[in-house]
Amino acid sequence: MGTFTWASGARYHGEWKDDKRNGSGTYYWLDGRKYEGKWRNGDYHGWGVYSWPDGRRYEVPVMRGEWKEDKKNGKGVFMWANGDRYEGEWKDDKPNGRGVKRWAKGDRYEGEWKDGKQSGRGKLVHPDGRSEDGSWENDLPHGGTCLL
Repeated sequence: MGTFTWASGARYHGEWKDDKRNGSGTYYWLDGRKYEGKWRNGDYHGWGVYSWPDGRRYEVPVMRGEWKEDKKNGKGVFMWANGDRYEGEWKDDKPNGRGVKRWAKGDRYEGEWKDGKQSGRGKLVHPDGRSEDGSWENDLPHGGTCLL
């Protein structure tokens, strides 16, 4: 266990192995951001929380989930500052696999994702109760999608 402060003022407090962040620890940026969680060979790895300070308007205020080599990988929850939220599987920082995205305006998509886009089987439910069920490709209905 130890603390290191870089010339930039950023600092890390946590476990180390072979002079690299390894195990549990917290990295603090000067602007108030921080990552608290697991590390391997100096990179985010496993479960952790990446957060921004309250009151700031960033695209993404919170990520909870699995990280691998500084990217979201595995299962996690991502919340945007505008209230949108995605919960599901990630690969290389993008929704990939099964997941649910809820938009702040009330729409909800449950289904398959590929490279950050709705692709495969899924269902989009609108706030007024209408839904679109079927196949999706690059965020658009594709083929046999039914409006219900």
